[in-house]
Amino acid sequence: MHAGLSSTFAFLGFLSVGLLQPAQADDRTDAARLAISGQISAFLNDDAEKAYSFASPDIKARFPDAERFFDMVKQTYTPVYRPGNYAFGRAKFVADGNRAYQEVLISGKDGKDWAVYYDLMRQPDGRYVINGVKMTVDTLSRGI
Repeated sequence: MHAGLSSTFAFLGFLSVGLLQPAQADDRTDAARLAISGQISAFLNDDAEKAYSFASPDIKARFPDAERFFDMVKQTYTPVYRPGNYAFGRAKFVADGNRAYQEVLISGKDGKDWAVYYDLMRQPDGRYVINGVKMTVDTLSRGI
C-alpha cells in the first residue's frame, strides 16, 4: 500500500483508537469479506434482492425495498455496482467484533482506481451485513 492510505480510517474518528484492533486471519475477517463479495456478485448479476440481503437494518430502513436500494447504488456507487477488478485491503474490528471496517481497492471500468471503506455490522447469527460505504478516488494508486 502507498503512504496515501495511512489516514484512510480517519473517518472512524468517532471511535476511540483503543476500541479498534487490527484484524487477524480469522472467521470475522472471512465473514466480513464474504458479505462484501456476495453483494458485489449480486450487483454484477443484477440481482437486486440478493444485493439487498447484504444490507443492514439501518440501510433497509432508509431504502424500504430492494429496487430503491439497487437504484441508489447504481446512481451513487457505480464502482461498487460495476467494479472492474477488486482486492481486499486492511480490516479493523471494534474490540467486541460487532462492527467491522474493511478496505476494498477497486479498479473501476472507467479506468479510475477507488479506495472503498465498508462499515459492517455483525448480526445475532454471526454474519456481517453492510451498513454503509465511503468511496474515495485513489489518485496515487498504481493499480491493483
